Amino acid sequence: MGTAIDDLIAAERLPPSYAAIVDRWWRPLARQIAQWHGSAGRTLVIGMNGAQGSGKSTVCRFLQASLLPEYGLSATVVALDDLYLPLQAREQMAQDIHPLFRTRGVPGTHDVDAGISLLEDMAAGREVLIPRFSKALDDRLPRTGWTRHSGKVDILLFEGWCVGARPEDATSLIQPLNALEAQDDPDGIWRDHVNHALETSYAQWFSLIDHLVMLQPPSFDHVLNNRLLQEHKLRAIAPDAPGIMDDAAVARFVSHYERLTRHMFADLPARPDMVFLLDAQQNVMSCQRLAHTCFPCVQPQCCTGIV
Repeated sequence: MGTAIDDLIAAERLPPSYAAIVDRWWRPLARQIAQWHGSAGRTLVIGMNGAQGSGKSTVCRFLQASLLPEYGLSATVVALDDLYLPLQAREQMAQDIHPLFRTRGVPGTHDVDAGISLLEDMAAGREVLIPRFSKALDDRLPRTGWTRHSGKVDILLFEGWCVGARPEDATSLIQPLNALEAQDDPDGIWRDHVNHALETSYAQWFSLIDHLVMLQPPSFDHVLNNRLLQEHKLRAIAPDAPGIMDDAAVARFVSHYERLTRHMFADLPARPDMVFLLDAQQNVMSCQRLAHTCFPCVQPQCCTGIV
């Protein structure tokens, strides 16, 4: 009989070698989260930032199902992706503001008010319904498909591709970044609205985060490759679902994310409590805490004993 970690690796369809990654990186991360919780003595919101395909959802599942319970902590995952606005709402935004808002992804296409209430209610121990979004359908599932949560929880793992992102300087928005912006947003209306959302409602949402962790791929090109792999998996599961994209559609879709992803790569790494640097195969190469290696570490005292 395998361990809980072995069972989870099998359920996630990961290679058996992933157990070494769990021991080397995610178990120490769980230990650090436990230390943060011990110091705070209350429910903590841990922001998990990671570009598309970086593996943040997988890390959160290991933390929730096995690693944090090893420290006596309960955890629940709140996924940014489940808080996308329904298709009908995005279609209305496309009519009222800019056509590019029909496509889910960027700030402005999430139900921020619901997201704020969700984190606040769960931290307070109130019963909530957690929305669920189907990427294959490109729409929010009916309420009968949502998840009911009640009771106090020690850790809220708030994961998403732009969790913790900050707005860009307005001058950087002037020039289009890619063909999508040049052809579909030449006047900058869409990207200005996205940036304004980060300055206002998303800033309020992200202010609820107590500690931020970032998974950083080596470049934006790797983000595109990882997103293609994700879509291939979706296509294998539900080939006839209306929201499934071919490779050309995926490339256009990811173009919506490119500006903010590149901005986060430049802006975020100096701010999170921890940054896990990934290689082209999504393997963790190192972990940095602010400007120094945090674990594994040859000098544990430099990391306040987290190894």
